[in-house]
Amino acid sequence: MTKDERFVILASSLGTVFEWYDFYLYGSLASIIGAQFFSAYPPATRDIFALLAFAAGFLVRPFGAIVFGRVGDIVGRKYTFLVTILIMGLSTFIVGLLPNAATIGIAAPIILIALRLAQGLALGGEYGGAATYVAEHAPNGKRGFYTSFIQTTATLGLFLSLLVILFTRTALGEADFAAWGWRIPFLVSVLLLGISVWIRLRLNESPIFQKMKEEGKGSKAPLTEAFGNWQNGKLVLLALLGGVMGQGVVWYTGQFYALFFLQSILKVDGYTANLLIAWSLLLGTGFFIVFGMLSDKIGRKPIILGGCLIAALTFFPIFKMITTNANPALEKAIESVKVEVVADPAGCGDLFNPVGTRVFTAPCDTARAYLSQSSVKYATTPGPAGSGVKVVVNGKDVPYANAKDSNPAVLAAVQAAGYPKAGDAGIVKMSHPLDIFRPQVAAIIGLLFILVLFVTMVYGPIAAMLVELFPTRIRYTSMSLPYHIGNGWFGGLLPATAFAIVASTGDIYAGLWYPIIFASITVVIGFLFLPETKDVDIKAT
Repeated sequence: MTKDERFVILASSLGTVFEWYDFYLYGSLASIIGAQFFSAYPPATRDIFALLAFAAGFLVRPFGAIVFGRVGDIVGRKYTFLVTILIMGLSTFIVGLLPNAATIGIAAPIILIALRLAQGLALGGEYGGAATYVAEHAPNGKRGFYTSFIQTTATLGLFLSLLVILFTRTALGEADFAAWGWRIPFLVSVLLLGISVWIRLRLNESPIFQKMKEEGKGSKAPLTEAFGNWQNGKLVLLALLGGVMGQGVVWYTGQFYALFFLQSILKVDGYTANLLIAWSLLLGTGFFIVFGMLSDKIGRKPIILGGCLIAALTFFPIFKMITTNANPALEKAIESVKVEVVADPAGCGDLFNPVGTRVFTAPCDTARAYLSQSSVKYATTPGPAGSGVKVVVNGKDVPYANAKDSNPAVLAAVQAAGYPKAGDAGIVKMSHPLDIFRPQVAAIIGLLFILVLFVTMVYGPIAAMLVELFPTRIRYTSMSLPYHIGNGWFGGLLPATAFAIVASTGDIYAGLWYPIIFASITVVIGFLFLPETKDVDIKAT
């Protein structure tokens, strides 16, 4: 690798790390931001804002891919991802300065959602530009290795955001952090923005793109060529369904749903859960490069599809082992305590509530929602027509009060039967960042590390594969759209949708069917229809 090539990778990767850091800050601090900007409004208004803020960053990413992909294929790679990083960075910095709803009223959540939209659009254009730019500098036979550095950036961005949040939280304390300290991680991002822009300004345009422009072979209508032409449109669909869809759900399960599972289902405290995930990321990140290099030798398909297949086959046992180690009392209770909600089926609705905006009022629904939030495994048993609702714990009827947040009798009954209390001594807890050598902690980090390995298998070679599937004149546009649909929609909506499935079924593991099904579909479609690309000469396309 030459000095210039190293600089290209460094400049592209640093900028993309920064963009992912920005993007993850909102997700990591969503509850605090919600309290600052949405809590002053009536439930209906608050729910609309919460829905928009949740969905905006993910759902607009494919539109950012289309907008900036077109610009990147017409104007150039370098200038396009300079624009995206500026939009992303300034949007994040402004969030840190934005007055809350108590200060400027309804303007606060509206501006926040607009900034979130801008972040999603910019990120939609950033990844395709960085991956294309690096790949077009890489020699044949090394594109998997070169682009794998870009693949580390999402994980490093998450890792950096977790570290900054943990450090600030520890330094200020929970009260001050919730009141005003949450702004610090957003404000310090302006320093990263300045460094990233300065480095990227020193880059030259991609040599392959420059040569194409000089020869007059560029596309004047990349959107039409990319998606209006069936020959290329078919490749876009195959890239999505036979590659990126499965990669997206495996990635989000290993890094995001695992964190959510620890905190919301296993009741591990936030400090410990974040440290556990951070350690697994620290240990696993280098394998993005390992699998990127390996894909240069044996191909992209075997590694990506192999990762999807192994993940689909092992998610259930791995997450069950995480439960065994993180909250052993909960695992024992799930196996030994029988809980039923007995109600007239006519009074029971569905609990599908992926963004948490629905308000349940029917006693059957509030009872099941309460049990789900308490991580209690339950079954719904039909009762006589017109009957009320009762909760049965190991054959004993328990009086049920129709209150979604507090049911002392039900809580006391399930805890007496064996479900752990909040803060139970058996639940894993880390006292400091280096508290990793106790068997309980080490076992959980090891299991999370395996999940991260799956992520590195599917994600490490994906950029090289996407770049190689499409010709230079429409490469930025063509690769960006399937990537952001696969990761922004199938992946980004996974944690909330999976938990909605858990709430609807009463089974803490049922949410895993979401990534298992989509990863399995990708294995079948990718194996049958997706071409191998490692030997493609992108300089000739």
